[in-house]
Amino acid sequence: MTEAVMTTCFWQPPEIGKVPKVELKVAVSPADLATLGADLRNGVSRTVYFLDTPGLALRKRGLIVRVRSTKGRPGDAVVKLRRPVLPKTPGWLRRDDDFAVEIDALPDNYACSGALKRTLGRSEVDRTVASGKSLTRLLSAQQRRLLTAYGKTPLTALQVFGPVEVRRCRLTLAALDHPLVAERWRFPDGSVIAELSTRCSSSRVFEVADETSSALRAYGIMPDDEPQVTKTEATLRFFAPRLEAEAA
Repeated sequence: MTEAVMTTCFWQPPEIGKVPKVELKVAVSPADLATLGADLRNGVSRTVYFLDTPGLALRKRGLIVRVRSTKGRPGDAVVKLRRPVLPKTPGWLRRDDDFAVEIDALPDNYACSGALKRTLGRSEVDRTVASGKSLTRLLSAQQRRLLTAYGKTPLTALQVFGPVEVRRCRLTLAALDHPLVAERWRFPDGSVIAELSTRCSSSRVFEVADETSSALRAYGIMPDDEPQVTKTEATLRFFAPRLEAEAA
């Protein structure tokens, strides 16, 4: 990366190595989404849940469990393993076609994740929630195997972190040859977080990071002053103390 890129780019992604894809993310103010013309009202509507113990036992072991319901579309369940070391990842996991490795890059940090995803039926998540049954029943046998191998936590100990209501849409800016995704996450207390993101191959990450930074600066958009955290981390931080208080 050149010196000019280093001083103006929002992101400073790490050396990618063998990771094929990178998702560049930046937390912004909700007003920034309106500035860019994000049509969230007509965008995709989702309800997101995470599973963990009140003390975040899974997160401490580098595991994330997320279940999503998407209006009018299939839902999904994913188990993410943060910072997987591929040569040490079990062969059965590396050979699974549903296992994908990606880097999430924020302006001041990054996380490498291996995600094992299962596609669910339409309204399957909503029906499970309405019935009062555990969301863990939506996990596949392979996802359970991954949790058993790395989580060391019984599924019966997991509680629901959610719901979080999400709106997302695609944005096309004239200065960019790639789309952006705008997301707004609304928590039960009415608080909101907003994020812009784009995915690219690892071979283009520095080019895309520089172009995206320049395009957003042209609209007067800069990263939030607060330390940048992923939407996952923000959700866990929001619900953990509430679940701990309920368990006390």
